[in-house]
Amino acid sequence: MKRLLGRRSDYLPVLVCLLAIFVLLLPTGYEDAQIYQEAEHCRARVTACDDSSIIDTGLVRAGEQRCTLLLLSGSFKGEEATGINMLNGSLEQDKLFVPGDTALVLVNQKDGAITSVSMVDHYRLHAELLLAGLFVALLVLFAGRTGVRALLSVALTVLAVWKVLVPCYLRGANPVWVGLGVTLFLTVLIISLVYGFDRRAAAAVSGAALGVLVACLMGMAFTDLFQIHGAVMSYSESLLYSGYQDLNLTRIFMASIFIGASGAVMDLAVDITSAVREVVEKKPEIGWKEAAQSGMNVGRAAMGTMTTTLLLAYSGGYISLLMVFMAQGTPLDNILNYKYVSAEILHTIVGSFGLCTVAPFTALTSGILLTGRRNGAPEPAAE
Repeated sequence: MKRLLGRRSDYLPVLVCLLAIFVLLLPTGYEDAQIYQEAEHCRARVTACDDSSIIDTGLVRAGEQRCTLLLLSGSFKGEEATGINMLNGSLEQDKLFVPGDTALVLVNQKDGAITSVSMVDHYRLHAELLLAGLFVALLVLFAGRTGVRALLSVALTVLAVWKVLVPCYLRGANPVWVGLGVTLFLTVLIISLVYGFDRRAAAAVSGAALGVLVACLMGMAFTDLFQIHGAVMSYSESLLYSGYQDLNLTRIFMASIFIGASGAVMDLAVDITSAVREVVEKKPEIGWKEAAQSGMNVGRAAMGTMTTTLLLAYSGGYISLLMVFMAQGTPLDNILNYKYVSAEILHTIVGSFGLCTVAPFTALTSGILLTGRRNGAPEPAAE
């Protein structure tokens, strides 16, 4: 039996790789929904810029920038064109080009001739690929086969979110049920990639699933109690104005709470399971209660840093907002009652609830599953 489980564990990365390819090829149903079907995206080098139409008002810049471009890809590769960069007075969204920049442009054409060129943004794909390549090389160099498995889990997670979760949400499927299904499916596969199909995987998956379920129930209850509308999520209103007015944004927000916490929940579940496994291997005669207590001790030490990790992860993107509050002298009770602040508090505390409960759940499931006894004798641990 152990040999069979071992062989299955060896085949698991191959199965996950095949599954990732299948999900990659899976049609979302929105391939023909592009709003730029009559245009072509391509790279272009900026050779000259005309800033005479830009109006400066303090920090705000409005108007348009005209750029002379050399197209580097697409049907019109090698041709020169003039691109228009519209400025809307938003430092967050506006971009400015200088000669020598590489830009992503949208080329509109008719009858084989260029009619207009719009400047989308700076071309960053090469830098993103370089960064991703360095990460892959570092992970494989230091983690070896485990690093390859980690990369497979990352790839499958990205594909599952983009090709399954998002299309289901757009079609109006229940966000909570779909989110739970995708999250639990990924939990099983990711933890199995770490352990293989053995009792450690069963213990960690059980504990993580229970923790995610607690976060789900708490998120649903307190979203209603906090009176949070899902439109608090960035760009969510754009969906309503794009013809998806029937979407339940509040349910999507509820699902985002436990999805966001699921990674940390899995991490803690694996930590506790591995610790209990070590204890059982060193002391095979240990009972399940004592093993579970050891897991709880590990969980207590880990929970403090993990909850802080969630806090920093969620609040790190809001440093500028906190600076605005302090600079304006905003009273604390005002801050805590703002909808978007309450939403982040909800994210952080409910995610921490999932972490706090996954520790005892995983300690209990690990204690029971990893110290299984038959006729009073300790059952050998699966490899």
